[in-house]
Amino acid sequence: MHFAKFFKCQMLLRTLSVILIGMLFSFIFWKNEIKSLSLFHVRIPKQHSADLPGCLAIINGDIGGKKHELEELLASRRRRSLLPEEFYLNSTQDCQAYIDQRGFYTVPLSKEEEEFPIAYSMVIHEKIEMFERLLRAVYAPQNIYCIHVDQKTSKDFQEAVEGIVSCFPNVFVASKLESVVYASWSRVQADLNCMKDLLKSHVQWKYLLNTCGTDFPIKTNGEMVTALKALKGKNSMETEITNNYKKGRWQYRHNITDTVVRTEEKKPPPPINTPMFMGNAYFVVTRDFVRHVIEDTEVRKLLEWEEDTYSPDEHLWATLQRMPSVPGSVPTNIKYDTSDMNAIARLVKWAYLAGDMKNGAPYSPCTGAYRRAVCVYGAGDLPWVLRQHHLFANKFDPEIDDIAIRCLESVLRVKALGYDPLSEKQE
Repeated sequence: MHFAKFFKCQMLLRTLSVILIGMLFSFIFWKNEIKSLSLFHVRIPKQHSADLPGCLAIINGDIGGKKHELEELLASRRRRSLLPEEFYLNSTQDCQAYIDQRGFYTVPLSKEEEEFPIAYSMVIHEKIEMFERLLRAVYAPQNIYCIHVDQKTSKDFQEAVEGIVSCFPNVFVASKLESVVYASWSRVQADLNCMKDLLKSHVQWKYLLNTCGTDFPIKTNGEMVTALKALKGKNSMETEITNNYKKGRWQYRHNITDTVVRTEEKKPPPPINTPMFMGNAYFVVTRDFVRHVIEDTEVRKLLEWEEDTYSPDEHLWATLQRMPSVPGSVPTNIKYDTSDMNAIARLVKWAYLAGDMKNGAPYSPCTGAYRRAVCVYGAGDLPWVLRQHHLFANKFDPEIDDIAIRCLESVLRVKALGYDPLSEKQE
């Protein structure tokens, strides 16, 4: 009798075990299905998948058997017209449809990315479609994005930006906007306005990257996270000893109207105990750096002193990077000079440096077009661009070479999904 009861208990326990194990496997399967459904939103949009064969042929130099794909791709090199503001005013009326149709990521692509949010300051003034493409290329739901729109832009442009921004909880227009004048203090002030807003955000971002409307990423968000972690709390930007030609930019006062005009009035020396350095407008800086710039008394005096200089963004950030009190900075010794090619902030091809790399030039000539001596990249520049360590490249313009941008969009999307087209055999 006791044996029969014991046997029944054993059978009951085994049955319960089978049921529990089945439930466990069902739960795991269900979680994977949910994950798969979420990852449906990271699919390759139709346009990107159509471009990919031709793009890979360009990037890897493997044009054999790809003549048809290349001809189709190259036929659309220059965009004759871009999407107008009206398109975005209409399409963002239904945010979910807009996000789905335009191919934005809606979930973090990895735990590492989710736990390492990045902040962006994006200063824009034209070509609403290019802004959308830049935002989509760097967008991740865990990041935070401050958009500074030049006050001089049209009402339609500003409303189109507001429409796009309204569809994302982590994208916002800066609370204070500037009328940006080329090479003036207003360009720096735009970034400072975003810095203040981003510090107030609930997102505990780790690094701040600043961009403009002609930038485009050459790394996925995951690759950026890896690169930023490797900095180990340091900043990265161009910062070098100022040459004599550029010293006049901050040695003399400048009058600012709709242009910047140098006067003959000399400025007092900068209110710091370290030298002035030169660099560019682009930076990769820590949250502590940003907080210090906004709150520190010594830095505030330097900011005020910079307001009537020429192109202050090309010496302010580089100088801050060498001040010992600034978080993430490096010493003033020449050993710590960092060129734009060695920093990771921005990849730029200057016309006066381009040439035969076999004869020592840092890079070959531009295959797109030059604007203010800076290369607007063409598709032929991509094999070189995509093999650099920078996070972004500048400049891109769909009216000069849309293929360069489309190929980057396609390649970055594929890389984000785990396939690296650059791992293919190179010639």
